[in-house]
Amino acid sequence: MKNKLQANLALFLTAAIWGLSFVAQREGMEHIGPFTFNMVRSFLGALSLLPVILWVKFSKPDKRTKRMKRYQHINLARAGIGCGLALFTAMSIQQYCMQYVSAGKAGFITALYIVFVPLISVLQGEKLGRNIIISVILSVIGLYLLCFKSGSGFNIYDLLLLAGAFFYGVHILVVNFYSSKVNAAKACCVQFFVMGVLSAFLTILFETPSIEAMIDCKISLLVTGFLACGVAYTLQIYGQKYTLPVLASLILCTESVFAVLGGAFILGETMFPKEIVGCCFMIVAVLLANLYSAEEK
Repeated sequence: MKNKLQANLALFLTAAIWGLSFVAQREGMEHIGPFTFNMVRSFLGALSLLPVILWVKFSKPDKRTKRMKRYQHINLARAGIGCGLALFTAMSIQQYCMQYVSAGKAGFITALYIVFVPLISVLQGEKLGRNIIISVILSVIGLYLLCFKSGSGFNIYDLLLLAGAFFYGVHILVVNFYSSKVNAAKACCVQFFVMGVLSAFLTILFETPSIEAMIDCKISLLVTGFLACGVAYTLQIYGQKYTLPVLASLILCTESVFAVLGGAFILGETMFPKEIVGCCFMIVAVLLANLYSAEEK
């Protein structure tokens, strides 16, 4: 029970960091292209985890057998590559589409991974309780009230964002599969190295990055690289070790709530009644899902 509580708190902290760093992500796009942005923040995320990995490695003697090391290295490679591919696809689509879609709509469509996660889980043979299904429905309603602005139609970039949301859902499920088999910091480091290398290819193909432009958005890159990538995604892998993937997706989608609250309290933005109601819907959904999970235990 203690591990479960810590895991859920880690996921809430992850959502808070993602939500509050959304401003930095948007600001960075004013200086460099989406693929350059993803490339730099991914390598920064991987770099930020190296001291943690080295500290753990040399802080205590390694008593693992050669067979155990080989098994763990294979799982680490699979986890890092699988998570890296899913996250690279999702983040590349999202970052590219944010040039043409409002932040609110992008946030709403992207967070629809809370629908894809239970759908994929059901296809894999998992049975979902009534409370979880109700929680997902309440979350979608809450996201709509929170993020979606009236008068904006649908276009091809909305469909692309929906595809990105699917891959965010895949990422959550891949993390869930490997979270108990690998070290969170190591898996996250490999994940971001894979994402950085793949983003570098897209950068070379489609963009012309410059050192000056990167320096101009250094704050955004540092925040999204070290904090949103290095810290938050490590917390996600740790959190999902003790939490159901559907419940994890519900907690993580509160990123939108933290983004709105951060805008209101940090930037002085106005929260409209519709957005407040949307936040309430999402909070109730997460509480209901946690209640279900507690009863199952």
